[in-house]
Amino acid sequence: MAGYGFLMSIIIGALAGWIAEKIMKADHGLLTNILLGILGAVVLNLILVAVVGSTLGGFIGQLIVAVIGACGLIFAYRAIRSR
Repeated sequence: MAGYGFLMSIIIGALAGWIAEKIMKADHGLLTNILLGILGAVVLNLILVAVVGSTLGGFIGQLIVAVIGACGLIFAYRAIRSR
């Protein structure tokens, strides 16, 4: 989440993790939501920069990226756990 401070990254991560939790019908705690949101944003931002050359900007853009990334992390975790 380039350009955002520590506090704003936590807020975006918490919102994104909570939204991803609702979309994926998972049951996580607040700390897990924050971590999933932040890690999801970092992972998907890296992928977007590598493939497209840029990422979405602004609060809403980073929230969308973080939600999609967190959903991907939840999906990957479920796929690995089910083996």
